[in-house]
Amino acid sequence: MKIVHALASDSFAGVERHVARLARAQHVAGHAVHVFGGAPGPMVDELQPAGAGPTYSPAATTGALVRALSRHRQLADVLHVHMTAAEVATTVALAGQSRATGPVVVSTRHFASRRGHGPTGPLVAHLARHRVDHQLAVSAHVAAHVDGEATVVPPGIDDRPDPPPSAARHRTVLVVQRLQPEKRTDLALEAFVASGVAAAGWRLEVAGDGASRDGLEQHAARLGLETGTHVRFLGARTDVVDLMQTAGILLAPCPVEGLGLSVLEAMASRLPVVAFPAGGHLELLDGVGAVCLPASRDVDGLARSLAALASDDSLRDAVSGAALARQREHYTPAAQVAQTTAVYEQALRRTSLTKVLP
Repeated sequence: MKIVHALASDSFAGVERHVARLARAQHVAGHAVHVFGGAPGPMVDELQPAGAGPTYSPAATTGALVRALSRHRQLADVLHVHMTAAEVATTVALAGQSRATGPVVVSTRHFASRRGHGPTGPLVAHLARHRVDHQLAVSAHVAAHVDGEATVVPPGIDDRPDPPPSAARHRTVLVVQRLQPEKRTDLALEAFVASGVAAAGWRLEVAGDGASRDGLEQHAARLGLETGTHVRFLGARTDVVDLMQTAGILLAPCPVEGLGLSVLEAMASRLPVVAFPAGGHLELLDGVGAVCLPASRDVDGLARSLAALASDDSLRDAVSGAALARQREHYTPAAQVAQTTAVYEQALRRTSLTKVLP
């Protein structure tokens, strides 16, 4: 099958990683795959880790993606789009081409929200969904909050060989996310302080960058966290897997995650997690251990879970082992490719039927 993934982006965050990993897994399964969009360096590194894999072209903006798709209308059996800008670009690029002659368009919804906001929201939403034949959602939480029906297909993570046990890890609480207001990294800083784990030699490390970074550094100083001693802001990183192999706990403070890719990556790395008990976190960590999802949705709840995990090596090993087993059973690239292919084939059958009907 010929598959094109499209997103209007020059970044490499959660959605871009999702696209790259799915595209690579589809390539391994024998499909011909091309990706438009995403930051060139890290996207190519993820797509072609051994120098071979899906092909790639940049598409940093909606306009650039429109031009790219217009030039390659016949490149795909399935055009798999990600986020609203790519959906709009698809509608524009395929204007004048009927569904019977164009590719099947499948959209993955990554966020638990409806399309379109502000005064132009209704128009944007109409343009975005106009050419979409089928929707996927990365979690049941997302599927329940988007406009239209969606089939849940969660992402898959490759096995990570020999994730180390707690005794071999650093006393580091790791946060991995974009530094934007909705991610609530301020809760991570406050929970770290409230937990008291710094007195036992634990340090907070924040991997990621964004508009909130300066404000967060100032907030850390107000909380009495010394840079370099108690907290380090690492900036955008391409070695998240390595960080997760050595950290002691992952803290995921965002209350609005559609899935929580950093949590899933931590599960694959046998890294114990404390996550805000909402959204996709509830699905990922279901049954792993109560300490991972605090009963109270506030700083104190996160702090109590941090303190409990930081003080008990055996507890960290127990919950991280359960999380690793859950990831390997439910969140694998093979499962993601199989479920995604089933949706493609269903959509293609409907299109073929349309072509032969009078």
